[in-house]
Amino acid sequence: FPVVMAAVPGLESQHRLIDRILREQTLRTGDSWFLIDLRWFLQWKEYVETGDQNSSAYPGRINNAELFEGILCLCNLETGRLKERLTENEDYVLLPVEAWDLLVRWYGVEPDQPPIERKVVDLPVTQKVEVYPVELYLCQHSDMDSSVVVFFSRADTVETVLRETQRQFGVPAEDETRLWVKNSDGSCERLRNIHMTVLDACLSSGQTVIMETRNKDGTWPTSRPHIMRNTLDDLQDFHGQPGVCGLTNLGNTCFMNSALQCLSNTPPLTEYFLSNCYLNDLNFDNPLGMKGEIAEAYADIIKQAWSGRHSTIAPRIFKAKVSHFASQFMGYQQHDSQELLSFLLDGLHEDLNRVKRKEYIELKDAEERPDEELAEEAWRIHRRRNDSIIVDIFHGLFKSTLVCPKCGKISVTFDPFCYLSVPLPMSKERVMEVFFVSMNPCRKPTQFRLVVPKAGKVWDLCVALSRYTDVPAGRMVVADVFSHRFYKIFPMDEPLNCILERDDIFIYEVSGNIYDDDMNDMLLPIYLREKTRSRDYSDIYYSTILFGHPLLLSVPRDKLSWDNLYEILLHRLSRYVRRPDSDEEDEEEDEDSQDEDIYSRNTNGLIEGDEEESAAANQEHDAGSEGEDNGSELSNQEMSSEPPNGEAEINNCSGGTNSESPELDDCPPSPVPLSRQPKRKCRSSRPCRRKRLLFTFQTVNSNGSTDRNSCSEDGNSVSFHTQPYIAIDWDPEMRRKYYDEVEAEKYVKHESMGIMLKKTPVKLKECINLFTTVETLEEENPWYCPTCKKHQLATKKLDLWSLPEVLIIHLKRFSYTKYSREKLDTLVEFPIRNLDFSEFIIKPQIGAKSESFVYDLIAVSNHYGGLRDGHYTAFARNKDNGQWYYYDDSSVSPVSEEQIESRAAYVLFYQRQDKIPQPTAFPPHPDYSSMDIASDPDPDTNGTNSCSSISNDVTSCNSCDHLEAAASTSFSSCNSEIRELD
Repeated sequence: FPVVMAAVPGLESQHRLIDRILREQTLRTGDSWFLIDLRWFLQWKEYVETGDQNSSAYPGRINNAELFEGILCLCNLETGRLKERLTENEDYVLLPVEAWDLLVRWYGVEPDQPPIERKVVDLPVTQKVEVYPVELYLCQHSDMDSSVVVFFSRADTVETVLRETQRQFGVPAEDETRLWVKNSDGSCERLRNIHMTVLDACLSSGQTVIMETRNKDGTWPTSRPHIMRNTLDDLQDFHGQPGVCGLTNLGNTCFMNSALQCLSNTPPLTEYFLSNCYLNDLNFDNPLGMKGEIAEAYADIIKQAWSGRHSTIAPRIFKAKVSHFASQFMGYQQHDSQELLSFLLDGLHEDLNRVKRKEYIELKDAEERPDEELAEEAWRIHRRRNDSIIVDIFHGLFKSTLVCPKCGKISVTFDPFCYLSVPLPMSKERVMEVFFVSMNPCRKPTQFRLVVPKAGKVWDLCVALSRYTDVPAGRMVVADVFSHRFYKIFPMDEPLNCILERDDIFIYEVSGNIYDDDMNDMLLPIYLREKTRSRDYSDIYYSTILFGHPLLLSVPRDKLSWDNLYEILLHRLSRYVRRPDSDEEDEEEDEDSQDEDIYSRNTNGLIEGDEEESAAANQEHDAGSEGEDNGSELSNQEMSSEPPNGEAEINNCSGGTNSESPELDDCPPSPVPLSRQPKRKCRSSRPCRRKRLLFTFQTVNSNGSTDRNSCSEDGNSVSFHTQPYIAIDWDPEMRRKYYDEVEAEKYVKHESMGIMLKKTPVKLKECINLFTTVETLEEENPWYCPTCKKHQLATKKLDLWSLPEVLIIHLKRFSYTKYSREKLDTLVEFPIRNLDFSEFIIKPQIGAKSESFVYDLIAVSNHYGGLRDGHYTAFARNKDNGQWYYYDDSSVSPVSEEQIESRAAYVLFYQRQDKIPQPTAFPPHPDYSSMDIASDPDPDTNGTNSCSSISNDVTSCNSCDHLEAAASTSFSSCNSEIRELD
């Protein structure tokens, strides 16, 4: 700093000028101040106060040597340390930039002395000049033994530290790097927010800052576990088409892989991440965001997939981040690719939102203003709070019009959208599978496939079945059978939408119309239970287990008794329950036997009596039977041996009459009613004998798990206080001996099982038309009318005002209501090129300012299978070579455009035609005939390509799958865990 004497003013002027600067200058954050040796400064003041330029008090050049530690030389000019514990106004004074510059110009500075420049920093309670800056040791991850010392102000940003580190080690600015700080305990923390100051990042003197440079394959050195050298060599030798990279299925994560592949092949978004533009937009302070972690995890996926160095990558870190911020995606259950896509787009938007603090903006009323003004205002307000690459690429605007049905009030709003969820035309009919259980015990249950109205009732289901069985709908009872019990018995007016596809529906033929109030029949649900004694063989404590298929019977109330019911059930179960042989009919019982059967205590109508009483009972029964009229005969069909509807008699069910019916098996002869069988009285001269019972009765609750005493007995008749549920309890030995498990489970498929609803393909534009059709709001979601001052079921219409560069169309294949869930596998015909949306845009187009609304397809997310299981894949067009590829988790293969359209198409990605980049590479010429692509699922299956069949074991993946990062990884020389700094 040479002295320019001609520019030096008089001593009095110097004193007055410097004094004014010191009095007027205040501390402002970020301003620079300079330290000057106190003794030199006092010498200068004495000199200027004498007024004599030839005075011996002349201070000479500025000399700060006493402030430095040791002897300054050329080797440590930039890193010269100040002495410790220097005190202001005792060792030095602080001068603002203007005063320092004047003194340097007037007097100069001693050679080899750097200026001691310090910044004003904002501390929690005050502002002060930072005399002692932060001294950091900078090094590279590849060589942490070699470090350089650099001083930084606490007001400097982490980005300043990053750029200085790059400069120190000659790393090009365009290379992507990140910083880690090594703490005193040996742990390393990631410095994620580069916009944070050194003070806010809690960096202190003496800490080591490590710079990590992203590898050419898109991975980070700290994300690689310790792997074998030859694996690394193989990876470095691999060179493939950028973007053509599979994603490992981590266990039911095909939904995530499908969404990621579609977004990865969205050109403007991928270019944004590959060019590192996202680094400047990361928003770590957004309370609605994920602290930049979702954006960084997604960037890692894109960098690796488009490096051309991987055939497959494992997105474990991304999956962990998604699970952390969205608990619904935790674990490894199956999810929806569109739901993941919605979360990801919203997360990326908030993590990359350029608006750091969202202002509150009060919306103005429409007040019958023109649509153009309202739309422009709505979009401007939206952009003031939401400004990100996601908004730039994916957000459009639609017009929502609500009309009150009472007063005609019209409400118009313009709302942004990120994707269009369009409905599919739905059939008014549905196919239901049911099992019909005939009263004829020789007939196996028959499975039917019936076409019924979607908005129909249970009665409509019975009417449809009646056309095949000739059984009147009024003599049918519909029940949902689950776990050997009746989950629900449906009334005839129950809507069919409460019956799900997965429900096992049984329709039982009964003897009378139980829905007729004039009929005297009672509906009896029957459960089969196995009853075992407790370990101490007590008669009181026992356990029961339900088995087999339950039954529904209708019997006359006035004819109901336990002995008649026993015979009815033997008759109905005769196809798979064997009667005891003649030598097994009776069993002896010692009068003194202590081990009495626990079932003999249950009431069953088999009360012993003398022969005279039995004969009298039989005569009475015969007389009563002869006096029955035709109506009574219909009510007693369950108790008679003649089947209804003119079918062959049970006695002949194994004969020629039924030889043409394959579902009829051999059945035993019709049983003789128990009341007709003579009863024998015990004689004292020989052991007592009694009838051998296959099962006993017990009234139970609707679940069949708890015994109840809900009946009253009057002689041999039984009446019930409430709707009865009866269990027939079997001894394990009796069940094993007389109950045929295999025969009981047999059923017959009716020819109607081949019925399939004709599914007509629909055009994509038909779905868009449905989206813009007027609809009435549901009762659960009314609109508050400001004129009527109450909620109304208004009509609503959506119209498209403007469309984004990339338009995502979600086909609503999954329909969910209060009672039903279904997947629509309708074929939607969508164009690969030249999809023109002009006819749907209501925004006026003026001359040269008119926009183009012609789109080309760039990606498709597919779903194969049904509701309970399925598999997601993707088609996508590579932006570099223009070739279409089929992505099935870790498998990737080229496909032709003819293979893209299918019933599995679920989410469509379209890009505006004038924005699609031209391919820069030549596509390959594959043999498409050899490509293995999942076909449309068979309607009779539940999706053979289900994710549930995919093993979670990924040990056989490509070698690059082993390069995934753990959530916490150690630097090789730190030997400590790295945790990210929030």
